[in-house]
Amino acid sequence: MNARAKDASGLRPVLGLIACTREVEGERAQAVINRYVIAASRHADASVLLIPSLADAAQTADVVPRLDGLLLTGSPSNVETGRYGVDDPAAAGPFDPDRDEIALSLVAAMLDAGKPVFGVCRGLQELNVAFGGRLRRDMADNPALIGHHAPAGATLEQMFAHEHDVTLSPNGVLRRALGADRLRVNSVHYQGVETLGAGLTIEAVADDGVVEAFSAQVGRAPVLAVQWHPEWAPDANPQSAAFFQILGRALRRLPLAIL
Repeated sequence: MNARAKDASGLRPVLGLIACTREVEGERAQAVINRYVIAASRHADASVLLIPSLADAAQTADVVPRLDGLLLTGSPSNVETGRYGVDDPAAAGPFDPDRDEIALSLVAAMLDAGKPVFGVCRGLQELNVAFGGRLRRDMADNPALIGHHAPAGATLEQMFAHEHDVTLSPNGVLRRALGADRLRVNSVHYQGVETLGAGLTIEAVADDGVVEAFSAQVGRAPVLAVQWHPEWAPDANPQSAAFFQILGRALRRLPLAIL
């Protein structure tokens, strides 16, 4: 059975994708960038259900039983500092407190239900906070670090062309699944891991020591998150497509990596 197999009913698994709060034509709206939906549908072979970041509209007790897994997407917004115990009124936004609330609630409920949770960029940061970790907010302007974000004024294509190498951890999920010990990844983030959450295992680090991916196994629930953006052009990048193939295996209760 492969990551594209259907269940006994012939139906694809259902993957929840969290939405962000955005402004559209002067009104607040729930939004998910198409590339996340397309990558998950195509490479994880999943049916996608968008979950609004509105507590009344997406109560976890109603949503979680309908999902086979959850993907926390990237976003321009930052996790509010108070979520990881830092009182910083001057912290740089933008923020999306409604998404913070829904994301952390969904993570807890999904793990309690033994269902997989994956994260991309902001999703990695949310998962780190959910596991009790802390975030740093100097990824773009700290001279002691490699550049983790393209210079100001870069176009979208230039942002995602901004890359650096990461080293994959021996015996990690990504190392076993990809059969490589180094990857070249895009880098589009201002926040990152400062203190790793309890129970998380490092999957990849940048050359400056910044955690770029982690995993966990919480009961029956696998967790995997990456700081880079595998949803960007996965059709042209087998390593990016592989992230969603791993997700597809998790949705089907298969081992994440074939040894």
